[in-house]
Amino acid sequence: MARPSSPSGEWARAGADPQGACTATVDERGIVTGWSEGAGRLLGYGPAEVVGHPAARLLAGDVGERARRVAAGRRGWSGTVLLRHRDGRRLQQRLLAHRRAAGDAAAEWLVMARAAGGPTTMPGEVLPRGGVFGEWVLRQLPCIVGVFDPDLRLVGANAVLEGALSLSEEEMRGWRLAELAPHPSSDRAEAAMRLVLEGGGVQHVADLIGPGGVGTEGAWPASLAPLAPLEAADAPARAVCLVAHPTAGAYPARQRMLLQGQARIGTTEDAERTAQELAEVVVPAVADFVAVEVLEDFWHGGGADAVRGGPAGRVRLSRVAVRSVLGDTGVLATAGDSVRYPAASPVTRCVTEGKATVYAADEPAIARWADADPQAAWIGRAEVHSVMVVPLRARGGILGAVLLGRHRRREPFDADDMWLGEQLVGTAAEAIHGARRRGREHTTTVTLQRSLLPQTLSDQQALDVATRYLPAGGRAGVGGDWFDVIPLSGSRVALVVGDVVGHGIRASATMGRVRTAVRTLADVDMPPDELLTHLDDLVVHLSAEEAGPQEAVQGAAGIGTTCLYAVYDPISRHLTLARAGHPPPAVVGPDGTVRFLDVPPGPPLGLGGLPFETVETELAEGSLIALYTDGLLEARDHDIDEALDKMFATLARPASTPDAVCDRLLTAMLTHPPDDDVALLVARTRCLGADRVATWELTFDPTVVAQARRLAADQLTTWNLEEAGFVTELVVSELVTNALRYGREPVRLRLIHEGPTLICEVFDSSSTAPHLRRARVFDEGGRGLLLVAQLAQRWGTRHEATGKTVWAEQFLAPG
Repeated sequence: MARPSSPSGEWARAGADPQGACTATVDERGIVTGWSEGAGRLLGYGPAEVVGHPAARLLAGDVGERARRVAAGRRGWSGTVLLRHRDGRRLQQRLLAHRRAAGDAAAEWLVMARAAGGPTTMPGEVLPRGGVFGEWVLRQLPCIVGVFDPDLRLVGANAVLEGALSLSEEEMRGWRLAELAPHPSSDRAEAAMRLVLEGGGVQHVADLIGPGGVGTEGAWPASLAPLAPLEAADAPARAVCLVAHPTAGAYPARQRMLLQGQARIGTTEDAERTAQELAEVVVPAVADFVAVEVLEDFWHGGGADAVRGGPAGRVRLSRVAVRSVLGDTGVLATAGDSVRYPAASPVTRCVTEGKATVYAADEPAIARWADADPQAAWIGRAEVHSVMVVPLRARGGILGAVLLGRHRRREPFDADDMWLGEQLVGTAAEAIHGARRRGREHTTTVTLQRSLLPQTLSDQQALDVATRYLPAGGRAGVGGDWFDVIPLSGSRVALVVGDVVGHGIRASATMGRVRTAVRTLADVDMPPDELLTHLDDLVVHLSAEEAGPQEAVQGAAGIGTTCLYAVYDPISRHLTLARAGHPPPAVVGPDGTVRFLDVPPGPPLGLGGLPFETVETELAEGSLIALYTDGLLEARDHDIDEALDKMFATLARPASTPDAVCDRLLTAMLTHPPDDDVALLVARTRCLGADRVATWELTFDPTVVAQARRLAADQLTTWNLEEAGFVTELVVSELVTNALRYGREPVRLRLIHEGPTLICEVFDSSSTAPHLRRARVFDEGGRGLLLVAQLAQRWGTRHEATGKTVWAEQFLAPG
């Protein structure tokens, strides 16, 4: 059986665009080795149908010379080909391919596709195509030049950029830089482009691109500038121009310092570490000491992301980072302290007005601050002669201030210093703002996710169950993985594991809705394949509701959700299951042999109209069942085959409890915080012995009701449950009477004694379901099921391939 796979590693995901890009990986032999969810949505194939098979099967026509050029060893290729959809349709698609050698292993290709008709040019042609500018200047400039539209897609490039990326301008048009050159430097450049489009002015990215490509050794720094129509130069930017050229003699010293400093700020998702990085860049390059201070409301998550106007009086800040050339920051409050500044202080003025200012130590403003605030005494003690205060500004709001001073350097701060300080502090502010926002979103999403997962597992006697849930540790955020254990009628138990596509609050909310739907459908005892079919319809409806008028249904939440639904019967020891695009479960026999259950994969939920298939297998008592989501296998430091081998070896080791198996699996499989959520459910099977089940075939005759009551009473005596006799005989009498009156033969009575529960079941071959009705005063019937509902804790109907079973559960008194 083909093992499920997906594009491996960060490299395979780097070019993926959540707005529509689809990715796959193909080895040098032309065999598909990775298949993303986007590719599955585009062509309709699941990973198991594609991975391990020739990529040529997906082509509807001969790509001819284009394929030969790829095989000839080019680094990249772009063009249009005909692809074959799973339903037989032919799709004309633009493809972009990158060749990558994986160390000693053979090279592989990252192939990306985008739906035809996507935006490739700006309205009105942002980049002029003719005349002196287009032909003489742009094409012959010795530096790299590219123009990107508001969606960050390339709309124009010069010859140097074509050479750097080994693609012609026509091949590059319509693709993002992160797709043309998957690399962390491309991601940094795109983040800077978004700042430019949001009004952030010119941005700089260090060591971005050079003749050898993006992120290569000796890459040149780049400047990103906004472009607006000449007739409305003050209008919002409609495009971004990227310009990169060698650093030797190209930039003044301060600009080189800026580029080098920005590359060192915001390297992690930790806001406090970002503040410390800013301090390390500024001292001693710009100042002799620095204090980075953030508004307490923002820092401690009080709900205020920024302050656009200022308070009338004091400002309260948290000192996040402090650094001095002396190494001893005792002249200042230490990092972590809360600092309250009076209205007369330069820091308060900076926060309220949002302007950077330079002060000499003998200026009246500093003197007034020293008179009103004892904290300002450090200026005299350290013999500071120049002070600069820079607002910590992010997205138009003020998060705090950065206080800088000089006492060793003789020259005071000047305009160039203030410009450099504003640029460096602005870079840090955006990183701090993003880190805190993502941190709050992550906390909110984790809280929502955990509240939607089962807090305690339901009581049942069929399985010994242990579960684990680990949220994702990367920037993508918490996903929509979930698990559930649902007791069913007849002592059976349903096990569910699922994975909603996407991350964040939306994915968690969708997970909650899907999990609730599974519980509702399970309550009516649907077979696994029928339950997944109804769940598929639900996801289609949810996605259609969430998709706005301009949003493709493929982008709506829920589509691509995977689910595995299994039902275990401790009486027959049968496990019945079906899956929708989810990894198959692993089973460990009592002898330690490990195997995957061969369950047809089925399509992910939300595609609509495709069938699911139920498989049934018999398990020995004491078998171990492991259900999991793909986050367990997609560790960053090994491929899918290595992960599966490691999981098999771990499961094969004897373990005393399912809890021990869970802990051992997570320890073995996850050497780093997971990049995707991990849901794990491990269950050990139990068997309900024949001495706890009694079954009788009844004749289809009204006189058999009395016989059924006697059989039930005798069995209760055998089980020492005589005290339950009155209720049980009444329930048996009513259920058998209904089967004889409204059903068809054969009729079968079964009693199950499971721990503190006694279950009475009556089967007949009619598919008509009974229902409660209110009997009128003089009616001679119609009260039987009402009595059953009042006497039993639970009752219901379970439909089978032929006929139905009406059941009732009663809880036995302790002892």
